[in-house]
Amino acid sequence: MPPQLQLRDIRLTLGGAPLLDGAELSIAPGERIALVGRNGSGKSTLLRIAAGEAAPDGGTRFVQPSARLRYLPQEPDLSGHATTLDFVLAGLGETDDPYRARALMEDLGVDPRADPARLSGGEARRAAIVRVLAADPDILLLDEPTNHLDLIAIEWLEKTLAESRAALAVVSHDRRLLADLTRATVWLDRGRTRRLDQGFAAFEAWRDTLLEEEELARHKLDRRIVEEEHWMRYGVTARRKRNMRRVGELATMRRERREERRAEGVATMAAQDARSSGALVIEAERISKSYGGRPVVRDFSTRVMRGDRVGVVGANGAGKTTLIELMSGALAPDSGVVRLGTNVAMAKLDQKRASLEPTTTLSDALTGGGSDFVQVNGERKHVVGYMKDFLFSPEQARTPIGKLSGGERGRLTLARALSQPSNLMVLDEPTNDLDLETLDLLQELLGDYSGTILLVSHDRDFLDRVATSVIAAEGDGGWREYAGGYSDLVAQRGYGLSGARVAEAPKAEKAPAREATERAGAKRKLSFNQKRALERLPGQIAALRDEIAGLEAKLADVDLHGRDPAGFDRATRAYADKRAELERAEDDWLALEILREALEA
Repeated sequence: MPPQLQLRDIRLTLGGAPLLDGAELSIAPGERIALVGRNGSGKSTLLRIAAGEAAPDGGTRFVQPSARLRYLPQEPDLSGHATTLDFVLAGLGETDDPYRARALMEDLGVDPRADPARLSGGEARRAAIVRVLAADPDILLLDEPTNHLDLIAIEWLEKTLAESRAALAVVSHDRRLLADLTRATVWLDRGRTRRLDQGFAAFEAWRDTLLEEEELARHKLDRRIVEEEHWMRYGVTARRKRNMRRVGELATMRRERREERRAEGVATMAAQDARSSGALVIEAERISKSYGGRPVVRDFSTRVMRGDRVGVVGANGAGKTTLIELMSGALAPDSGVVRLGTNVAMAKLDQKRASLEPTTTLSDALTGGGSDFVQVNGERKHVVGYMKDFLFSPEQARTPIGKLSGGERGRLTLARALSQPSNLMVLDEPTNDLDLETLDLLQELLGDYSGTILLVSHDRDFLDRVATSVIAAEGDGGWREYAGGYSDLVAQRGYGLSGARVAEAPKAEKAPAREATERAGAKRKLSFNQKRALERLPGQIAALRDEIAGLEAKLADVDLHGRDPAGFDRATRAYADKRAELERAEDDWLALEILREALEA
């Protein structure tokens, strides 16, 4: 089937290095594509080029003449319109139905009479979503559609997109949305694109395999360079007469190594622990808070123990930030009592990044000014080294915060919060503007954190991975606590926050751990084969690790390739095969362990 939209060999240079260097994107009718990559890799730029909003330095763009295309930018512009209804209707064609636009506005809670200049980020995002959906397009290009949306709106959007006939290319940090909606993945990395004809659920394992293969190829190139340099210096033939062909080959290899664009590093995060708090961290007894006669929190009680990870969810305006401020003692309740336990040391990350002054430099924001060092885990660390841990370059040390991107401000706020000694971390929307790799590291950090966490988030996958319980808004100031993450809340209630049962991903797209947990509800015990596999896999994993260690030691021999090229190639192939086999065995063992624990519980 011919594509409805196709980008070929797209090139674009901003500043010194090329941002896009031969990138491609092809969208067939009805196709659902996740466009993924690091912050700053050029995803938004590629979508803008696909939408015809930006021109590349080189390459071609083709769109079927009959195809109706709509583009949702990351920062929608509503200026020049008197009302949100005017803004939405301006996006319709002559044959489009204005009643559909009004119906979508009502579904998503968009006030048609509102002044666009006075809208919050979430309200502007909802209006922009209605505008692109109302035209019933053939192609939808969506850049971070869930930004500033609450969980109710996210679930509505996911359901609406799932039912749409439009082809879709979406950039998002919302893993659950990507896993549930997409059937193909395009990875933009170092200016070039690679395509996987599977949805986002399969992407991360595929990406890791490609990076391992790339590292192995780089290892082989390094070894060849060492061998050729050894020949140049010490070879008998070289001392008598230079072999110009080999000299040229060495120069070529060195140039390839020098010019190779390596995968960008990942942020290195570590929270600074204070000494442990008491076993009881927070106790709230029948607390209430109202604003203008409207109850935001009504008669709520809870106890938070050391090591708990408590998520807070609800619609925008439900009072999530108010609730965590009451629980952390930052805000006094109208009635009821909040008690903090002994030795509580708190670190906070606020939703609006309000503590970041636009004129303050990045270095001063981390050190407090007047110093070049940050205190991390009892040790003085130079601010430039700490910046590198969060993917900032040394040149950015004197950059004003107002010049940073949204993702960079998010990383900076995390860096500030994590440098404070704490045993209670209060995080209000920590995932805003973070890329998927940084989200992974934040999840690992919170998993290893020895203290207690209060967390507001609209990211369902993040809540499932981090939270041990979730407090949900029930309306009219009521709040209720559910054990487990967001998926557990849905299982206990039978529906999500939107009031409608959340659609599940196709079975083939589910992650092994999630699938194993779901299977636990249908079975009461492990099968005979599953028990045997669970007993066998640890020994198999240990044996594979021993084999891999032996192969690594063999490949570390710098003379192996020159002495035995065939043996070197065999060892290289065996190393890649054993690594893949180990990964499969570990995944199988993890899925079975999760199933066993769920059954025992």
